[in-house]
This record gives sequence, structure tokens and C-alpha cells, in this order.
Amino acid sequence: MSLLVPAISLAKRELVRFFRQRGRVIGACVTPIMFWLFMGSGLGKSFGGSGGDYLRYAFPGTTTMILLFTCIFSSISIIEDRNEGFLQSVLASPAPRSAIVLGKVLGGALLGWVQAFPFLLLGPTVGVPLTLAGLGQAALVLAISAFFLSSVGFFFAWRSTSVAGFHAIMNIVLMPMWLVSGALFPLVGARSWMGWVMRANPLTYGLSAVRTAVMPGDPGPFSVPVATGVISACAFVAFVACAATIRGEKA
Repeated sequence: MSLLVPAISLAKRELVRFFRQRGRVIGACVTPIMFWLFMGSGLGKSFGGSGGDYLRYAFPGTTTMILLFTCIFSSISIIEDRNEGFLQSVLASPAPRSAIVLGKVLGGALLGWVQAFPFLLLGPTVGVPLTLAGLGQAALVLAISAFFLSSVGFFFAWRSTSVAGFHAIMNIVLMPMWLVSGALFPLVGARSWMGWVMRANPLTYGLSAVRTAVMPGDPGPFSVPVATGVISACAFVAFVACAATIRGEKA
């Protein structure tokens, strides 16, 4: 209880805080959808995968992009809380340090999942047949991927002293992670060095599992059990790294 109560309280605070800021909600959802529509419509039938329809191919990747944007934007609250003095108060409280990490990470992951999963319901508009089993698998993988991305966002936000510095890290590390996850181009056919980069990217496995779950006729490069296992392990390692980072922090 000493772990769950403060963690749930912090997670609830993240949810309330996010949905009160309509600009963040719009930016996290509308930007990936616009990117998907413009780029997918521009390439149109010139793409070789998914029957030549790029809108259909990029559909799972857009879902992951919504996760990325939402989880990363929610991590900015860590910097804001530090500047406003709230974080120092939480660190001085009797709550375990791991509860603080869990609350922040869980709040960001919930925000990402709540906004990304409904987007999957648009699948039939681009010829993606949805089944209850596929949606269930995709929901689980999206939740794990959201936890991973939220943990990564926490890890970098905790080390950032300003929002501008965090955005620089996002452009250098986090956005490239999505770009080489298979969202824009498939692993099969990529140059050898790029193939190894994509295989070393944890987000590649999360996206592969989502793609296979909702598009079994055009699956990802890895099976759902293997991809789910890898992204789960990465999520656990990322969370442990966040907990180790905050453990030595002074109130």
C-alpha cells in the first residue's frame, strides 16, 4: 500500500493535468494523424508494401507515434514540477522513491494508451480488418510500449534542466527511435547496417507486434510472442534505470 497509494495519486494527477491542457491533447493526437494523412496520401500507391498502399502500411506506425508524442509530452511535467518546487516536496515525503517513479511513468503510459488505442479503431478506413483477438493483443502491446516510452521519457527528463534541453534530447534520441522502428519503411529490404540498427531498437519490436496483431496478412518481422517479450524486457530495464536514477536524488 505504501507503494501503490502515492503512485496512483501521482498517476491521477498526471491524467487530470494533461486533459486540462487542451493544447497538449491536440498536439499529441492531431500532429501524428496529419503526418500520416499527408505523407500517406502523398506516397499513395507508389509504395511496394501492404499492397502498394502507404496509408495502410503506415497505420500501425502512426499509432506508435501517438504513443511517443503523448508519453514524451507528459514527461515534460517532471521538469515543470522541479521548477515549481512540487518535485522537491514529493522527494521529501515518506513515499518510497520507486512509488514516485511508478506514479509518473504509469500516468504517462495511461495517457499514451488512452489516446493511441482508439486510433486503431480507424483501421477499417484503410482496409485493415479488425478482430477482437487482434485488438486485444494490440491493446496489451500498446500498454507495454507506452510504459517503455514513458520510462525513457522520465529517464531523460529527470536529467534535463530545461524544457528546451529536453526537446533537444527528443530530436536527437527519441524521434530517431521512432523513425527506425519500421514505421516509415520495413526492416526487410533495408541496408545491412540499418537493419542492425532497427533490430537494436526496442520500439521496432513493439511496432512489429502491433502490426502483426491488427494486420495478420501483412505481419511485422517478428512474431507476437518474441516481440512482446523483447519490449517487455526493455520496459522493465528502463523502469529500473529510472528508479536507480531517482534513488540517489536529494530532497
